[in-house]
Amino acid sequence: MSDILWIRRDLRIHDNPALVSAVENGVSIAVFISTPQQWQQHHLAPIKADFIYRHLKQLESQLAEFGITLLHLKATDFDDQATKLIELYKQLDAQSVYANSEPEVDEQARDQQLISRGVNLHISDCDVMLPLGSVLNQQGDMFKVFTPFKNAWLKQVQAKSIQCSHAPVIPAKSPDDQYLETQLPDSLSAYRLADDYDFDFPRVDSSRWPMSEDVLSSVIPNFLANKVNDYAHLRDIPSVKGTSGLSPYLTIGAVSPRWLAIQLIQQQPDLLFDSQLPAFSWLNELIWRDFYKHLMFHHPKLVKGANFQQKYNDLDWYQDHPSFKAWCEGRTGYPLVDAAMRQLVDTGWMHNRLRMVVASFLTKHLLIDWRWGERFFMTHLIDGDFSANNGGWQWASSTGCDAQPYFRIFNPITQSEKFDPKGIFIRKYIPELQNIPDKHVHFPHDYIAKNGINSEYWQPIVEHKEARLRALAFFK
Repeated sequence: MSDILWIRRDLRIHDNPALVSAVENGVSIAVFISTPQQWQQHHLAPIKADFIYRHLKQLESQLAEFGITLLHLKATDFDDQATKLIELYKQLDAQSVYANSEPEVDEQARDQQLISRGVNLHISDCDVMLPLGSVLNQQGDMFKVFTPFKNAWLKQVQAKSIQCSHAPVIPAKSPDDQYLETQLPDSLSAYRLADDYDFDFPRVDSSRWPMSEDVLSSVIPNFLANKVNDYAHLRDIPSVKGTSGLSPYLTIGAVSPRWLAIQLIQQQPDLLFDSQLPAFSWLNELIWRDFYKHLMFHHPKLVKGANFQQKYNDLDWYQDHPSFKAWCEGRTGYPLVDAAMRQLVDTGWMHNRLRMVVASFLTKHLLIDWRWGERFFMTHLIDGDFSANNGGWQWASSTGCDAQPYFRIFNPITQSEKFDPKGIFIRKYIPELQNIPDKHVHFPHDYIAKNGINSEYWQPIVEHKEARLRALAFFK
């Protein structure tokens, strides 16, 4: 009856090559197959599950404009997902399935299983700005340092530009607007995406994040017109909205990174040749995202929790569960760390500068395995993206590709003084420090003691100078 468009991490209409192929080949059925057991194994955050659901409902309406009905099938894990897709494939007497790539190990194994079981699977690539495997050094290998990767990336874009897929063409309307309903067999009608469907997976309200339609029509144009040139000096200040806030949309594929880069470069073409321009700082972040995606493609061992730098495989990380719990709950006694962790748990998001600070604190001050932090982040982040999260944690812990050297240990007090000098962000999430003067809010313990203040704020669980010396000895 119809070939199939398989919706995965590509919840958008623009720059969606699988959708373009599906429309061109007259596909009338799309399917999303939820896998709650697999999501649990991959530590999907409930707020991200809700964000996905909301964008599936939006996509359902958008696909209808192309004469495509979105179905939802329930599976448990990837093996069951493959089985459910094959059942639908046979029921529809389909000849092809169109999908966009998911390069991680389990996802690749699932796709290969489908191909081996006779599914004609057409895979496109749309989650990176330049194709995976296309940015290589002179020896034909993946770069191990970001800056040479960035330079090669820029050189390639200068020569060939970034290629987006063209917009799919909405087919002419049938005189009978109900033709989609009559085309759908009764046996499949039950698989329409329900308004109250919960994926058999917990969901936390994500409504503070607008839908991608609004982001594409107003947020992004406003950011590019009025904010991108200030990004370089505002991006590190957690008390202001100095970042683009687009990471959740990139993570679920609701916004295309290629489309974003093209919009920016069309507006400021000199960015490709002058890294000193203010807006280059934002383009640089998009290139970092590509770097981690390409790195995972070339080094799939990263998906299995491996250190990129194998020399650190024998590090005897502390199994300090009480300190880890204190870190998770935002009660380390270091206000910037605690405020950041409370922001994560309360909102499902954390400012990028603070991600570096808290990751450094966990792995250097507490000497706790970066994998514990990586997992905790994924279980809470609305923008939890494996390659970026893994890359960031291994960068902070000094075990990763082009990571900070082991002797670079963020001082959470001076970081607080530099990036939240008036304590605005700290007080937002730690009301216990509301009346502490700016000068003392970054580490208030002496002030509280000297002034006899009855404060409920936590005592520090580790002393910075001692922790730094301990970390240096640990890594040596």
